[in-house]
Amino acid sequence: MYSYEDRMRAVQLYIKLDKRIRATIRQLGYPTKNALKSWHREYERRSALPVGYAGRPPKYSQEQKQAAIAHYLAHGRCIAATMRALGYPGRGTLTAWIRQALPESRIAAVGSVGRRRYPETLKQAGVMELCTRQEGAQAVAERLGVCRPTLYNWKNQLLGREAPASMKRQNHSPPSPERAELERQLESLQRDIRQLQLERDLLKKANELLKKGLGVDLRLLTNREKTLLIDALKELYALPELLAQLDLARSSYFYHRARAQVADKYLDARRAITGIFESNHRCYGYRRLHASLHRQHVTISEKVVQRLMKEARLVVPKPKRRRYASYAGEISPAPENIINRDFQAAAPNEKWLTDITEFQIPAGKVYLSPIIDCFDGMVVSWTIGTSPDAELVNTMLDAAIETVAETTERPVVHSDRGGHYRWPGWLARMSDANLTRSMSRKACSPDNAACEGFFGRLKNELFYPRDWRSTTVVQFIEAVDSYIRWYNEKRIKISLGSLSPIEYRESLGLTS
Repeated sequence: MYSYEDRMRAVQLYIKLDKRIRATIRQLGYPTKNALKSWHREYERRSALPVGYAGRPPKYSQEQKQAAIAHYLAHGRCIAATMRALGYPGRGTLTAWIRQALPESRIAAVGSVGRRRYPETLKQAGVMELCTRQEGAQAVAERLGVCRPTLYNWKNQLLGREAPASMKRQNHSPPSPERAELERQLESLQRDIRQLQLERDLLKKANELLKKGLGVDLRLLTNREKTLLIDALKELYALPELLAQLDLARSSYFYHRARAQVADKYLDARRAITGIFESNHRCYGYRRLHASLHRQHVTISEKVVQRLMKEARLVVPKPKRRRYASYAGEISPAPENIINRDFQAAAPNEKWLTDITEFQIPAGKVYLSPIIDCFDGMVVSWTIGTSPDAELVNTMLDAAIETVAETTERPVVHSDRGGHYRWPGWLARMSDANLTRSMSRKACSPDNAACEGFFGRLKNELFYPRDWRSTTVVQFIEAVDSYIRWYNEKRIKISLGSLSPIEYRESLGLTS
């Protein structure tokens, strides 16, 4: 804010120098070009300048603000959809309104190695069995692979504590005619639903296995193609159901099944390759597929695996380049680059790498901040949130420090020159935990190549191949969190002897 005397001095000098903007600003050291022009226009119109500044009216009214927040809540909490529908405001302004009106909208997930999470489908199935059981709760828990208190905790979360844990029918009196009619209608609806599910699954399998469109007429398929569909779904549906739906004779099915098994000696290998590829985020190339088959005692060459992948059209997504940058200038002295591109470690917790990456989906932006161990590439801890702020990195560091709190190991923590790793909260935590800081050189991403490589694999295997247009921010955070746990526990690495990071540590006896 400039005083009246400063503005008058600038305008008079501007007129004296024949309205040369750069010369005026260079001599005075202020203001900006647009401000000087605005002052001069005001001076010419009024032959003077106002003593004070008038308050600028707000760009958007309170009614517009409330309408935007109401549309956001009523349409799936999607910022992009609200902006398209209303035509205002910008993403930053709308985000600020939402955070002011809904403080709980800032979503974040924190994870660390060792915590086990159960999928929602398993929880729902467990509560269903608990409430409709004909046996003890302990037997239900053992069948699901959990403890009995966990099963009751799921029931309390989904149904509340007041809901009974058993819903057996106590009244054994014969049903009334109205009830019998309702039960017959229910059975009819259940048969119709099963029929629709069967048709849907057949169309999906025809698209996956035979590369047919979802609108294909199943009855026009060849008998060999129908046999492939039946083999793919016979574990979910009875054979007579599938034969009737596809209009295939039983003798024709067994004939083509026997013929296919004799003609194609790689039939089992094809199925195994497809199963491994689909269950590992469609990111395994022929080398890792070959290693996975070897672990299942399937012995074929890498060239055969490569050919079978090509015939089944199993294509690994190609990499894309786009990185999030958190560099905010040299706001504090940078420590020495101790790692110096040496990403090899003889033992766990010697060298840790960290950085932040951004995911931009239609529902909003999501940020991931992990810590990578150079020993085997395991993700020691991670946080996923909607804002790249100090809380994102500090929470991750706290979770990582807990993994070495009871040991004498004090790793070197290497990062880029982002402002997150120079703020007081980060520096205090590093000092209290007696950890050593290391930073890359300015604008030199290869100095943190191992961490950047993890981001590249994550995006190539999870983010780029999928369509996220119908995914909310919460669902996307859960997907990234699930991928990291799979990465630590199941995803094999050729450099670790075709083992995952946790399997590798277990083979060396490094885990408790």
